[in-house]
This record gives sequence, C-alpha cells and structure tokens, in this order.
Amino acid sequence: MSIFMIGIDHNKASVDVRALFSFTKKAAGEAMLAFKELDGIHGCVILSTCNRMEVWVSAQKDWDADRLYGQLCALRQVSGGPYRGYFVSRKEREAVEHLFYLTSGLKSQILGEDQILTQVKDALSLAREAFSTDGVLEVLFRMAVTAGKRIKTEVAFHRADPSVIHQAIRTLQQKGFEVQGRRCMVIGNGEMGKMAAQTLTEAGGEVTVTIRQYRSGMVNIPQGCQRIDYGRRMELVPQCDLVVSATASPNLTLREELFKEITLTKPLILIDLAVPRDIETGLGKWEGITLYDMDSFRVSETDPEMEESFQQADGIVREQMDEFYQWLEGRDVIPRIQKIQSESVRDLDLRIHKVLQKTPMEEADRQKLAQTIEKAAGKVVNKLIFGLRDNLEKEVFLECVAGLEKVYEDA
Repeated sequence: MSIFMIGIDHNKASVDVRALFSFTKKAAGEAMLAFKELDGIHGCVILSTCNRMEVWVSAQKDWDADRLYGQLCALRQVSGGPYRGYFVSRKEREAVEHLFYLTSGLKSQILGEDQILTQVKDALSLAREAFSTDGVLEVLFRMAVTAGKRIKTEVAFHRADPSVIHQAIRTLQQKGFEVQGRRCMVIGNGEMGKMAAQTLTEAGGEVTVTIRQYRSGMVNIPQGCQRIDYGRRMELVPQCDLVVSATASPNLTLREELFKEITLTKPLILIDLAVPRDIETGLGKWEGITLYDMDSFRVSETDPEMEESFQQADGIVREQMDEFYQWLEGRDVIPRIQKIQSESVRDLDLRIHKVLQKTPMEEADRQKLAQTIEKAAGKVVNKLIFGLRDNLEKEVFLECVAGLEKVYEDA
C-alpha cells in the first residue's frame, strides 16, 4: 500500500487555471467515490480551496500520478495535455511531509494562516460522509490536523496575517488606501464572505453584506454590518469605495454589462476572492476601477522575525509525523476493526430482518430502508471504535479490540 497525491496550487497556476480543476462539495464527493471505484485504490480525499486542489489516495504500489491525472481530467472534462505541467505529484514520505506542513500553515500564501487547517478538516469530513476514505488516509489527515492545532495554540507567528482579506487590506494601505470610514460592500455570506465583512468592519469600514432574498430571514451577518438583497447590489455599487466578492457560485456576480447601466462618480476598488472568479476580468480595464484577485496578495518574503516561530512549528510537525509513522507500522489493527464493523452490521441485520419483513411497505422501500440502516450502523460502530482509539492508551485500545473480536468469535 502506498500514499499518492497530485495537486495544483497558486505557486504554479493562475486563478483561471486553478478554477478548471476546482470542486464544489457535491462534485468533490462524487469524484472521491469515482476514484475509489478504480482498481487498486483503497481510499480518496479531495482538498479543494481557493489556492489549491489536491487529490489524495491510498493505493497499491503500482499506481502512479499519471493515472490519477488522467482520471482527474476525465472527471473535470478537461483536456489534460496543456495543464500537466501545472501539477505536482508526490508519494510516500514526500506526500506525508507535504500534508503536515500544509495543514500547519507553513506552505500557505500567508505564512502561519490557519484557514487551511479548517479546510483540511472539512475535506476529511466530506470524505467520511462519502465513505471514500480508508484507515490510512483517515489517520494521516487526522494527525496532520492535530499538528496544525498544536501549532495554532503553541506557536506565535509574529505579524502573520490570518487570512487573504487581512493581507489585502495591508496591501491597500501600502498603496495609500485606508478602509477607515470607507463605504464597502461584501458579496457573499459564506465563510470567506463573513470573514471579509468582519475584517473590513474591524478596520473601520461601513460594510453592507448582500443576502439572497429567499434566505434573508435565516442568515446571520457580522455585527455592525448592514444587509442588502443580492438583486439590488448594483444600486449600491456607485456609493462604494470598495467591493469584495467571495461566493461559491459558478456564475459571475459582477459583469461588465451590469456596469453599463450605472454611473461611477469616484474610484472603485474590486477584490475578487473566489475560485472560479466572481468578477469579470474586463472590469479591471475600466477607467476608475482597480481589480484585484486572489493572486494579487502573495507574500514574497518571510519576515525575519518569524524564523524562530517557524523553527518551533517545524519541531511540532516532525514530532507528529514520527507518531504517524509509528502508527503506520502497526496498522494491522485496521482490518480487525473493519471485520468487527462488518460483524456488527450483520448482527443488526439479523435482529431487524423479521421486523422489516412484517413492516407494511413496498419491497423497494423496504430494501432502501435496510440499506440506510446498514450504513448508519456502520457509522455508529466506526465512531465508537475510533473514539476509543483516540481516548485510550494504545495497549488498552488493543485489549478492547481483542475483546470485541471475542464477542463475535463466541457468538
């Protein structure tokens, strides 16, 4: 068994190239299952963010990155030839090291930012929901997240900006633009949009957040912000000094044709924090408009004062990686857990079979209900066993596994 990954990120590819290979949550779930169905692949996790997209698999040793790339291009309906050079592939220790450093914020555009930690956690959760992960990827990602959490609480990154919007404000300040007292609008109320609105408010901006009309009464916006229906956003644009768009929509939120219907009376800054893009690039050529995207706020140098923090973080990463390899060497317990899960689900099936047969419903509905119960049972057993593993010493946990095995041996 080997660990492989193939990925594209901001270091080699522009936002438009990255957009070709980005995934929504739904698409990522479907893609992970498609990867797992391939012969030789045991598990798959897809990490898709504004700055990067990575496909992770645990597979037989004869797998290689070219096969992963071909499958990825087929799923995204992209001709692979022109884009292969943008991708980096890694395997085994190189791949493991990359994930630990990435999750710890040590490979981000902004050194020390912790958004990637949440994104890696969410990627693992999505893989669990799709039943596409396996024992090796589960532990790899979980231990990488543990390293990131330790660094977040134990290491102080001096002057590190925690998000792209912070770096954007800092860059604008260097160019002579102060947010204090400026009229700002944020299009989008997801995680990135809320962070942008809150950050602009904290910087002294007068912030309005767009809300879809059908969700108006259900959405919370950061304290101190006003709200406006998304459909009325162009009414507010002429009054704004700064507009940030950060949605997960595949459609453009600001197009050139919309600006032909309004009159701008002062300079306007547009910041596009979405991948794929939210704002039509042609607007950057309009007189009085300055357009920035995700790639406009790269940090080219590491602050010398952060070197000590980096060394401390590096020590934590190395420690957690060693722990992962110790686990990997003893991973023979995973098949035992899977067998316990299988026996438990079978046990449940036998106990409820007669009840289901007597339940008045169509046969197709009965089978569907049985399958749903089986999946739920598998999740519960996994949660219980892996919960024991996370909270007990290794020797005690192995004794518990042995005890559970004996339950079904004696049955």
